[in-house]
Amino acid sequence: MPGSFRDPTRPVGSPDRRPDRRVARCAAAGLAAAALVLPLLAGGPTAAADAADGAGADASASLQKEFSEAAQRYKVPESVLLGVSYLQSRWDTHKGAPSVSGGYGPMHLTDAKAALARSRAQGHHADTEDARGDSARPARTPEAKAAVKGAEKAAGLKKLPARLRTLERAAGLTGLSREELRTSPGANVRGGAALLAAAQKKLGRPLSSDPADWYGAVAAYPGGGAGGKDAAGDGSSFADDVFDTLRQGEARTNDAGDRLSLRAAPGLRPEKAGDRARGPVECPRSVDCEWLPAPYEKYTNDEGEEDYGNHDRTNRPKSQKIDYIVVHDTEETYEKTLKLVQDPTYVSWHYTLRSSDGHVAQHVRGKDTAWHAGNWYVNSTSVGLEHEGFLTDPDAWYTEAMYRSSARLVKYLSHKYDIPLDRQHILGHDNVPGTTPSAIKGMHTDPGPYWDWQHYFSLLGKPFTPEAGPASKLVTIAPDYDENKPVFTGCDGAGKPCKPHGSSAVRLHTAPDADAPLVKDIGLHPDGSASTTGVNDTGARATTGQKYAVADRKGDWTAIWYLGQKAWFSNPQGEPTAVPARGTAVEPKPGKDEIPVYGRAYPEKEAYPADVPVQDLVALPYKVKKGERYAAGLKTRGAYLYAVDFDPEAKNFKVVRGKLTYYQIQLGHRVAFVRADDVRVVKGH
Repeated sequence: MPGSFRDPTRPVGSPDRRPDRRVARCAAAGLAAAALVLPLLAGGPTAAADAADGAGADASASLQKEFSEAAQRYKVPESVLLGVSYLQSRWDTHKGAPSVSGGYGPMHLTDAKAALARSRAQGHHADTEDARGDSARPARTPEAKAAVKGAEKAAGLKKLPARLRTLERAAGLTGLSREELRTSPGANVRGGAALLAAAQKKLGRPLSSDPADWYGAVAAYPGGGAGGKDAAGDGSSFADDVFDTLRQGEARTNDAGDRLSLRAAPGLRPEKAGDRARGPVECPRSVDCEWLPAPYEKYTNDEGEEDYGNHDRTNRPKSQKIDYIVVHDTEETYEKTLKLVQDPTYVSWHYTLRSSDGHVAQHVRGKDTAWHAGNWYVNSTSVGLEHEGFLTDPDAWYTEAMYRSSARLVKYLSHKYDIPLDRQHILGHDNVPGTTPSAIKGMHTDPGPYWDWQHYFSLLGKPFTPEAGPASKLVTIAPDYDENKPVFTGCDGAGKPCKPHGSSAVRLHTAPDADAPLVKDIGLHPDGSASTTGVNDTGARATTGQKYAVADRKGDWTAIWYLGQKAWFSNPQGEPTAVPARGTAVEPKPGKDEIPVYGRAYPEKEAYPADVPVQDLVALPYKVKKGERYAAGLKTRGAYLYAVDFDPEAKNFKVVRGKLTYYQIQLGHRVAFVRADDVRVVKGH
């Protein structure tokens, strides 16, 4: 039975309340496609049915029956229909709310004209943050705002690509209204079946009962079942994921309480077309990837001065080691995002991932330095991944296809650049520190509290599980995403509660009491006020995968050292929100009452040659005091990338290296750096 399997992503001792979620996560963690090869446990349909009883049994049959009836009506194999839906939505209905790319229902039928009116109409980097984050050069914020305005005009709703109009096509094929297709899960499934059947006919293939005959139609599905030329990519990676799911099987209870299952077919081998040309992309073969370069060219800015954009030519990892992968969301549609990154006056990142099918566009070569993280030290040592999405809309979900494609890409980059797969090296943009006290408030908060870090790391083959005994002095944050629903505000207006939604975030209090005030972040709130429940206020938040030093324990509550204070969170033994961890921590050396904290690991001033301006070691407003400990990440020598001129051949940039050595620490929600000669390293377990 599904309930007999133990979820490797759940802490030891946690009750088995959601067997469906456990099986789904086991399957996700065991995805056996190219870059994700792990053992898998699959649940069959009989087992899934046995797990439901009473009213649940009646509910469990409803959506499963809709899939069966739609498959019969449009002569599409039921397993193919279920597999496509799983990759689009994990069979969730989202209660009629659209996804980030305007998709509705379990089949993710897109109606962008209805959905994109909800979008934030604001670019990811078009506010207070200077994405380049290099104090040696002027901030890029004004140019970014101008670029967004131009892109919004250029990417209007008049010429929507086929992938954003699949609901319209489904309405024509089925005779169902657009409203029905948006709001009725059963109608939505019929619409998806009709699109698959139409794609199969267009390919000249029979409406076969053999799933192996449907590879081409599945590959065309994200483009609207028509294989349109406006849908970049051939869909093969999406189809590969669907057929992996068919081979392995799935069982899950969706967000509406319907229990669905897909019987495993381990011998299924679809007929595939030959590989297409991919261009000079740096992607695994298992990812559908195209080369869409960001411009590296000169231009004249608004002040009449010569400038260049939108990245720097360097020679990594020979010139500087790549230590980080930074996960962003776009706060824009995919189309607008591509227009922005192709503007030389805007900023840049290395890859963009599309929500509907996980398609990847690469813009900047890994050897070059993109302007994306708001911290020049992190930019110079990282690769940036933008995922189509809006962090403040909890109903705008990240698709399974995008999670899997991103995980494959991250595994590939991890291997290519020797980057450890942990949360000290795989950062959210919201974990990147401000470089100076004045920069802290402008730092971005994506991908936000609704990004499922546990699921993501399960796909990477590194789920967050207990590593030590219960008395360990380190913990890893690991709440049950589905059950963890802290109240956030500000998704749709200041102070308004966001809709309840699963979250990776754990809220931190000043005392072991849910009614106690939230801890303070003097960088975000210099007036000394407490943090808030705002969805963009990271001042009292710990997130899945982050490792902290334990400061105290009391009953069902655990305190961690966080921004110079004890921060308490509910962590009951039966339903833990954190698991014991292994590793090291740092504390001030004996004789030091407090030590400074930095947002970048720069060299000492004596290391700079005469032709490179000295970058001051500016401390952040936080301190690490005597008696406090912080989980330690990487150890690195101070370095500064000086690249301020147009340099197509990458011959004139310099990397200044000093003798100063730093430890990265988990200071708060964001990481920070302390000087190695200020601290001593201690065991955390």
